[in-house]
Amino acid sequence: MMYHFRNVTVMKTEYINYGSMPLTSLMIPTVGLDYSSGVWQFEGYGFVPNGTSGVTVSQIHGAAHDSSTIILRIYDGNMRYYSGDLIATAMYDKWFRLNLIHNVDEGTVTVFLDGVQKYKTKDRGPGDLYFKCGVYAAPRSISYYMESRWRDIKIYKK
Repeated sequence: MMYHFRNVTVMKTEYINYGSMPLTSLMIPTVGLDYSSGVWQFEGYGFVPNGTSGVTVSQIHGAAHDSSTIILRIYDGNMRYYSGDLIATAMYDKWFRLNLIHNVDEGTVTVFLDGVQKYKTKDRGPGDLYFKCGVYAAPRSISYYMESRWRDIKIYKK
């Protein structure tokens, strides 16, 4: 099954007028897939077309010290941890396999792209956690058209 997410807006002022940024996402907290301990893994194949920028494509929602444990964003074809650390370049117009491994007990999140570890960070504390993917606008440098596609999504628990 493939999920295709799109947001189109005419004016950036729409975001301000409605009090939130554009959002189209698949939340995965159903059927016991939300968690608060243990080791959990998201796996999915993503695709981001050229022109989509300033957009969150994946996250672990929930944390003790913030609303999210990790956010992966695309800025000008590059994947970043929030809007900071560079995780990967040249992400446009190709399918990539994303694996997020969250070891809640050790407090770490590891990012793999196409089977290669690209990033590891401390999490932001335990909470009611679940995985999300899709497109939702980042706080800065957003494009008017945002799109991502996801397929073969799986969740694993160790």
